[in-house]
Amino acid sequence: MKRLCQNLPRRPVSRYSLTFILTVLSCSCPALGKKKLYIGALFPMSGGWPGGQACLPAAQMALDLVNNRTDILPDYELELIHYDSMCDPGEATKLLYDLLYTEPIKIVLMPGCSSVSTLVAEAARMWNLIVLSYGSSSPALSNRQRFPTFFRTHPSATLHNPTRVQLFQKWKWTKIATIQQTTEVFTSTLDDLEERVKEAGIEISVRQSFLTDPAVAVKNLKRQDARIIVGLFYETEARKVFCEVYKEKLYGKKYVWFLIGWYADNWFKIKDPSINCTVEQMTEAVEGHVTTEIVMLNPETVRGASNLTSQEFLAQLMSKLGGKNPEETGGFQEAPLAYDAVWALALALNKTVGPLRAKGHRLEDFNYNNRDITAEIYRAMNTSSFEGVSGHVVFDAQGSRMAWTLIEQLQGGSYKKIGYYDSTKGNLSWYGNDKWIGSGPPADQTVVIEEFRYLSQKLFVSVSVFAGLGILLGIVCLTFNIYNSNVRYIQNSQPYLNNMTAVGCMMSLAAVFPLGIDGLHVHRKQFPIICQFRLWLLGLGFSLAYGSMFTKIWWVHTVFTKKDEKKDKKKHLEPWKLYATVGVLLGIDILSLMIWQIVDPLHITVEKFTREAPKGDLDVLIQPLLEHCNSEKMNTWLGEQNTSSTCVVYGYKGLLLLLGIFLAYETKSISTEKINDHRAVGMAIYNVAVLCMITAPVTMILSSQQDASFAFASLAIVFSVYITLVVLFVPKMRRLITRGEWQSDAQETMKTGSSTNNNDEEKSRQLERENKELQKIIQEKEERVSELRNQLSERQALRSRRRASTITNQNHSPPPFSITQSDPRSLAPPPGYPAPASDPHPVPQSFANSSSLYQSDSKISRNKCHTSRLQLLYK
Repeated sequence: MKRLCQNLPRRPVSRYSLTFILTVLSCSCPALGKKKLYIGALFPMSGGWPGGQACLPAAQMALDLVNNRTDILPDYELELIHYDSMCDPGEATKLLYDLLYTEPIKIVLMPGCSSVSTLVAEAARMWNLIVLSYGSSSPALSNRQRFPTFFRTHPSATLHNPTRVQLFQKWKWTKIATIQQTTEVFTSTLDDLEERVKEAGIEISVRQSFLTDPAVAVKNLKRQDARIIVGLFYETEARKVFCEVYKEKLYGKKYVWFLIGWYADNWFKIKDPSINCTVEQMTEAVEGHVTTEIVMLNPETVRGASNLTSQEFLAQLMSKLGGKNPEETGGFQEAPLAYDAVWALALALNKTVGPLRAKGHRLEDFNYNNRDITAEIYRAMNTSSFEGVSGHVVFDAQGSRMAWTLIEQLQGGSYKKIGYYDSTKGNLSWYGNDKWIGSGPPADQTVVIEEFRYLSQKLFVSVSVFAGLGILLGIVCLTFNIYNSNVRYIQNSQPYLNNMTAVGCMMSLAAVFPLGIDGLHVHRKQFPIICQFRLWLLGLGFSLAYGSMFTKIWWVHTVFTKKDEKKDKKKHLEPWKLYATVGVLLGIDILSLMIWQIVDPLHITVEKFTREAPKGDLDVLIQPLLEHCNSEKMNTWLGEQNTSSTCVVYGYKGLLLLLGIFLAYETKSISTEKINDHRAVGMAIYNVAVLCMITAPVTMILSSQQDASFAFASLAIVFSVYITLVVLFVPKMRRLITRGEWQSDAQETMKTGSSTNNNDEEKSRQLERENKELQKIIQEKEERVSELRNQLSERQALRSRRRASTITNQNHSPPPFSITQSDPRSLAPPPGYPAPASDPHPVPQSFANSSSLYQSDSKISRNKCHTSRLQLLYK
């Protein structure tokens, strides 16, 4: 019979024959003239958005009405083939394969949630299929290049954003926060929102996202003090979010949450095993939140294309649901959109019948390779315009539905309408009860009151008193040293170097005063000058005080720890060399400070601390601030906490301190008259070095604690200066006061044992000078002895020749015997040498004993002088 109905005779027949045939076929072929067109649909009956629970019955209601209408697709019958996608793209992929590769051919696809629609719409172009979605709000689906055949009766999620921006501006909020589930629909919605709020001069201060567990994201919102929060997530994740919101106390009068309005009305009361919050806790956490919802039910009593009003539609839908609670039925709010989607499809297909017939095509001829029929359906859908139960149905150029936005607020556990927004006209209308629960809308952020932390005045005054007394002590020491500079004991301590030490100590103490001056005492513009005073006073004071002491100890070490031949050359070091050494150290400091100030000058930086909430005030926080003297490369000059970079100033000073400790240790047992206080200098160096090496790192660590940092630094300066002045000057004052500066050196020698060492040193130097003179005399005598030896040798040789000639003459003709008397002065000993004990005849006998004379003279050497000379040597 089916084949018979499909192969009706096409030859001409009479009017009576045709009537008879139609009468017979009307009994045997109930679907006469109704060719089936199949719609492949995916309805999520579970998952993140179980919208199919109400949308599927609504779509079936529309199909029944369309198929019973004689003015819409009279020759066709629409049939729905549907599956449960579970709002899961993976499951939807499998189902899409079944729809495409299992007969019959589907003329249109109708997916549900956005993630599934994205998959279906992107693949449909390959099969020349029109896609019409009833529950997809992802802004990404508005891309015509990616989804060329996609339409939807559910407006884009970006339609919420103009409404949100209007609300932000109405309540004068300029800072918001966002938290989103990491899916494409919410990411693209948030990107659109960010562009819109930026144009409106509103800042998104915090942007958090999560995949499945929102705990960390909610904690970050709390930590960042988010107040106005836009939440973009599905209903199941919304319960997880607000369970964490309850735990973090991120709700109440201080906070406003903006959520999507298409959740079930009692979504927060539904038991969910994935959360551990009670219904009461969830109800408390969600109270007061605002929703923006696309108007999905026509508020006016108008009969549209289906000849039903919105209220009549709801009544029929409730009947089809079998009395289920709408609040517990997924997709109940979107049901009008599914209903109108079927009507939009039917009207579009009905509109294509005539143009296709003109081209020789029919709808039943559609296959996945026929682009002409697809193009005709696309044109019909693109020009759709009718009144539906959800309102006026019309599509924009991207295939998205244009609609109004409903604004609601949860008050007392139920949603209350507070306004509408028409995005096409920018019109925001409010109901009479547009009053915020409580005293009014909260601030977009806590009112932050900046409060500078200043140094404790009691501490500053106390330390300043000690610094002032130290300066007075330095003046007394300096005056004493200058007044008694002619006293020999003071002269032997290098008084000019001591004067430099006193001046440097006073400059270091003077640095305590600008060190304690902050914004409480001077204007912020003048604060950099105070920073310069701190740096220069402390730097130059250290160079003068420590540099002069370092020069003393360095000179003592250089002279008394070298070899003897070098020691003689350096014992008589001129004073100007000592002053030049201090000048070099001072010049290095001045040069480095000048380079610092020219290349990287000091300026004010403000450190911010954790905000503090005063008791009893919900919207006020105290922002503690602290001013610092800083520069762009402060870690290069001084170094900073937790840095390993080179520290120019601290590195140079630290090396000087370490070297000073070493030199003081090496010279602790040396005694010298020229610098008679070098042991006291070494003790002062020990104390200064230890205090500086402890203070420098500790003050960097405590830089954020103004009182502790100032106390540690200033007291270290005060103690080091006091120790230096007391150790160097007080013993000198005591000595001169108790013994009297008018006493002679002889009296001082009798009264003190220490002067004995000085006299012994003087005698030792005198003996050394006499030794040098005697060595010169001995050298001259040795030269004279050598000359006499040569003369004796010549005379011996002459006498030998004479004797030989005399013997020869006697053999031939002996002359009369005579003895010639020689000159006694020729054999006289040198001046200062003893004459021979017994030798009355200085002639031949003396020559016979010439060797003994030589032997006695040879005993006169450098180590064997005459006894009278030896007494002079050791006098």
